[in-house]
Amino acid sequence: MPLEITMPKLSDTMTDGTLVKWHKKENDVVKPGDIIAEVETDKATQELEAFEPGTVAKLIATEGQKVTVGGLIVVLAKPGEKVADVAKAAGTGTGSGGKPASDAPARKEEPKKAEATTATQAAPTPPPAASTPTAHQQNGAPIRVSPLARKIAAEKGVNLAGITGSGPDGRIIKRDILNAPADAAVTKASSAPMAPPAALEAKTIPLSNMRQTIARRLLEAKQSIPHFYVSIDVQMDNLLALRKSANEQLAPAKLTVTDFITRAVAVAVTQIPAINASFGGTQIVRHGSVHVGIAVAIEDGLVVPVLRDAQTKNLRQISAEIKQLAELARTRKLKADQMTGSTITISNLGMYGIKEFTAIINPPEAAILAIGGTEARPVVKNGQLAVGQVMTVTLSADHRVVDGATGAEFLSKLKALLENPMMMLI
Repeated sequence: MPLEITMPKLSDTMTDGTLVKWHKKENDVVKPGDIIAEVETDKATQELEAFEPGTVAKLIATEGQKVTVGGLIVVLAKPGEKVADVAKAAGTGTGSGGKPASDAPARKEEPKKAEATTATQAAPTPPPAASTPTAHQQNGAPIRVSPLARKIAAEKGVNLAGITGSGPDGRIIKRDILNAPADAAVTKASSAPMAPPAALEAKTIPLSNMRQTIARRLLEAKQSIPHFYVSIDVQMDNLLALRKSANEQLAPAKLTVTDFITRAVAVAVTQIPAINASFGGTQIVRHGSVHVGIAVAIEDGLVVPVLRDAQTKNLRQISAEIKQLAELARTRKLKADQMTGSTITISNLGMYGIKEFTAIINPPEAAILAIGGTEARPVVKNGQLAVGQVMTVTLSADHRVVDGATGAEFLSKLKALLENPMMMLI
């Protein structure tokens, strides 16, 4: 009997998925463990793995097509079956689960390939400096380029005007920079002529599954959760000095400010456990472990990989795991269980030069921390005016779960740990 593969439910909130790319074509032999396709869910793009051997008889779904969970996407002929006979008998819209494939027109787009990164922060890559290669083609049209590709282009002196993008909507991505012909695409940025400003392009961009989910969840959060906000300034001089000393001894490994903040949050939560909770309708649910979500910006959205049991991990363990999760996020290889279950989230926009901001709570959590950039500000030390490195942290909290005094007490504990970082290492 032929093997019918249907659209799997790859996340807890997934109702349909987009078939981004086929890795197998008709008549290809498939072995258990082979990757047969890439599927975009409401949270990430994930690889679809085969669990039984066979031969691809018929590809039901086309690249770019949205298919409901349970809808048929491919039919395999099992060993010993005639592929032609199976292909002829294969259905064209209904899988074994009885759910029809979406009849929405397929979106013709290039697969959203993964982009690896060498970033040491779990937060998005900062914008390039002024030495970035020109951002316009020779005809003045704007160049679409991902932040990572722009950063690599600046480092390698690649003139973006000579690159043809292979990403969505012709966007230049990392592999385009790395594969650029030396004689055609690579020039020093300083030699690139200044292009005139280009006219804006009017266009309509369909929402991806991820964008639709982000829009739905954020609207739900703002409409249903009574947010309140408290902010505090943290003097970071001691932490920055400790980080510098540690990195000199740990080289080439590097600890980031986000690593220290995550450790401090985990410790502070154990001291103020009321923050580590969720609203349960007629009850408040306090969680027995600290699972820290780290907001990571990717090319077309935002994902929140989860550092589990953060209160049990030391700084080096936290640093290594954050880097691994951020890499998986940017290469779209996070699994569903790596994006669920967080009890408090950290969002860091400091690398963009943002002084302070407020973040929207990630349900069902009761709190999220918005981390601003560290900058030189006037401070009072020992009764004297001095210059110190200061960072503003803003807590958004669910007032159904957390009182204002509790939020303020939590920020005070966090401030004490960050200003005396040795206390979180003991």
